[in-house]
This record gives sequence, C-alpha cells and structure tokens, in this order.
Amino acid sequence: MPGSFSINNARKRFPALQQDQVFLDNAGGSQALGDVVDAITQYLSKTNVQLGASYHTGTISNTKYEQGYQAAAKYINAGRDEIVLGASTTQLFMNLGGALKFNEGDEIILSKAEHETNVKPWLHMADRLKLSVKWWVPDKNELKLTPDNLKPLLSDKTKFVSCTHVSNILGSIHDIKSIADTVHSVGALFCVDGVSFAPHRQVDVKAFGVDFYAFSWYKVYGPHISVLYAKKAAQANIKPQNHYFNPTETLEDKLGFAASNYEATQSIPSIVSYLGGDNPGPVFAAIAEHEGKLQKTLLDFLTSRDDITVHGSTSSDSSIRVPTISFTVKGKNSRAIVEEADKISNFGFRWGHFYSKRLCDEVLGLGPEAVVRVSMVHYNTEEEVKGLVEVLDKILSK
Repeated sequence: MPGSFSINNARKRFPALQQDQVFLDNAGGSQALGDVVDAITQYLSKTNVQLGASYHTGTISNTKYEQGYQAAAKYINAGRDEIVLGASTTQLFMNLGGALKFNEGDEIILSKAEHETNVKPWLHMADRLKLSVKWWVPDKNELKLTPDNLKPLLSDKTKFVSCTHVSNILGSIHDIKSIADTVHSVGALFCVDGVSFAPHRQVDVKAFGVDFYAFSWYKVYGPHISVLYAKKAAQANIKPQNHYFNPTETLEDKLGFAASNYEATQSIPSIVSYLGGDNPGPVFAAIAEHEGKLQKTLLDFLTSRDDITVHGSTSSDSSIRVPTISFTVKGKNSRAIVEEADKISNFGFRWGHFYSKRLCDEVLGLGPEAVVRVSMVHYNTEEEVKGLVEVLDKILSK
C-alpha cells in the first residue's frame, strides 16, 4: 500500500471483503490479506516439511521461516534475538510469566483497564513467586492510564508493571513512552499489550522504551500467530524454558517451545510489505487520517443522542484514539441492540465485555451484557459507517 492511500485499492487486497458482509468487529480479528492466504497455501502445498533439514525442500522451508522472523523483528524495530512468535498473545504472556524471576515480597502493578490477557499471566506469576499485587485503576471520568495516576503506586519494591497500549473497549491511546520512563524511574520492568494498537499505528518498541511488548498478527491482517518482544537487557530476568540440550541465547530459544507455526511465520513478510516495508510511516499516517474520518462519522451520531454513553474519549482525533468505539444506550440492552441489527442488516459488530471484564464490571459499572462495540480498520469505508448509523438510528428510534 505504498504512496497515497486508496480505499478501493486497499479493499481489493482482502478476499473476504468481496462478499456481502460488512466487517465491523475487527478488534476481535481483522481479515487476512490475499497475499497472506496465497503465501500459506503455497507453503503448505510445496514446502511443508520439518525445519532443520539439509535437503532441497528443507532449505527452502528454513529460509522462509527465517525470513518471517527477520521481517517481524525489523517491523517492530527489534533485534532478531529479541522476539518470539507463538500461538497467541495470551500464550506468549503465559510463557513469559512462567519464566520471569523475582524475589518473594516484590511488588507488581497491574491495570484494571486490561484485556484479561494482560492480567491472568501476571497473577499466576505472583502466586508462583509470592509477589504482592497492586491495582492501577484509571479515573472513571477520564479513563486514561497516566504517569500521574501510576506514581502513587510505585515504590522501591516495584519490580514489574503492565498495561495496555490501547484498551479494546475504550479505544484511547496511552502515552506509553511517558509511562515507561515513570516505571523505569524505580528500576522496574514494563510490559505492554499492543494488540489493540498494532492494527492502527506503527509499532516501534525502541521508541516506546518498553521492556516487553506483544501483539497478534491475526489482528494486523495476517494469520493466527503473535509476537512477543523482550529487550535484550530484560532477558536476564528470564529463565530459559527449553530442552536442556538446546541453545538459550535468543528469546525464541528461551520461550519458543517450537510453537512458531511455520506457515504463519513465513507469511509475515507479506504483511510487512503491505504496510510499507522499510518505510511504514507514510502508510500509517494515511491509515490514521482515514480512520479519523470513520470514527468521526460514528462518534458524531453517538454523541448527538442524550440516551447514548460513549465509553472512552469522544474525540475523533486519531492521535488520541483508534476507531474501536464502545457505547451503551439508556434503557436498552446491549445484546438486544446487536441482535436487532443482525436481523435487519449485514453489519457485523458485537456486544459483551470482550475479555476486559474487570474494566466493564469494576470501573465502568456495567451489567452482564456490557457494551456495544464497533471496531473499524483502514479497509472500512465511510459509506459503511454511514450505513451503520442509519441502522442504529432505526433501531434506537423504535
């Protein structure tokens, strides 16, 4: 997608978009690029062998796998030895949580603005190592994680802090670099869930200043595989979990467990190429501009009604939020709204807590059906969002 952004050209690259379905549940998983589909098909058809072999087809597979790892590392500005690819972000965080080394009585800080992916692994870790847990709760009015509301929790006992880059409910972008600086001021390690950020903006782990960062490629136009970054210096806190006779130098050595799916790994260069290759900046700038138009159309409608509460920022500024928008309607059940839309339209969006149950229950104070969530990405069109507004207006006017 080099050069100026064209929504028509972008949509042509996704086979799933060539059908009568509007995909507005992209925070749960984006559609896959045609190039990814083709790469996986070719791999499974012609080069699907166990890695490490020296015969002809084996060397091709080895090369394709390594190219996938190299592309993933370069894409996030990490070293090849600083990443591991695995089944999901949840699984990679569980692997990391089972390998980190701390001392009994150390403190960790967890946020209540999280998908459970970025909570449960660290609670398991705390239980295993007998660590103390502090909860970082955003102010209910602003719903932002900031250095200011983190600082009162920090102490010389703090050894690990985690938070999301973008909430999969709220859509607001947190200032990760400032939070990282605050965490490091007490010598703690900082871990970030980038799953809801990565489909929308460029990931640069060095610029963010994080120690650990993870996201899922199946939400960034690829297959069901994820990546975990661990800064080289931070890897000193990881006890290698692999077989005793294998190397222990890289993060893949330490936490890989042979779980980097071959066909998915070798498809990553196709995603990276689509998103600008060596120069993703202009592509993501164009994506942000387009997504700003999408979210403005929906937010203008939602904020025009007194019976609707948007959870998170109501600004359409793409520097503040991504187009993952959640809302509730006074006197109406979130599930009923979505199911009514299912009956009268081809717009695919959802209701629920989306695994951010602590946020929905304990911070937002919502009921069991939680929110209606509409999550857009760059291949959605303004016409699609206007059509959704018409459907919502029809439902809510009953």
